[in-house]
Amino acid sequence: MVATCPMRKLISSNNIMGKVILVCGKIGCGKSYYANYLKQKERAIILSCDEVTNILFDNNLGSKHDAMSQKIQQYLLEKSVELVKVGCNVILDWGFWTVKGRQDVRKFYRSQNIACEWHYIDVDEQTWQRNIKERNRQVLAGKGGSAFYIDAGLLEKMLSQWEVPNHEEINVWYTLKR
Repeated sequence: MVATCPMRKLISSNNIMGKVILVCGKIGCGKSYYANYLKQKERAIILSCDEVTNILFDNNLGSKHDAMSQKIQQYLLEKSVELVKVGCNVILDWGFWTVKGRQDVRKFYRSQNIACEWHYIDVDEQTWQRNIKERNRQVLAGKGGSAFYIDAGLLEKMLSQWEVPNHEEINVWYTLKR
């Protein structure tokens, strides 16, 4: 006797596919805040590199952080395809900081015949500075979740890599004001 998943018939007969939402924005802009809002609205699963590095490595990868993040992102991309193909909505909360990175992810999903929706978090300078201060305060108090402390060196490194998307790249341009 062969056991089958009861959902298999439903999924294959209705061709149910989830969608992928990619949340783009610079460090500390409110991506995770926004992703959690979307999680409820879209009934979606969030895949976050920061969450994985926190759980597995307590955010202490040092010089290995970038290499490990690339491996984690590749794994999560592949898992997102599996989830979408069985009907789950997926939110990738990664930042997608460079034009090339965004193009590569867009090309990856196109190769899988999966449409993706890009959301950009636009934040004014005052709100952004307040976000970073609040995040750092929570991290120091042990309530930062998967967030890590943003010192001046990390901030400088991250901003040197940041490339603001143009409107043609983005489906939803969200302006965060708190």
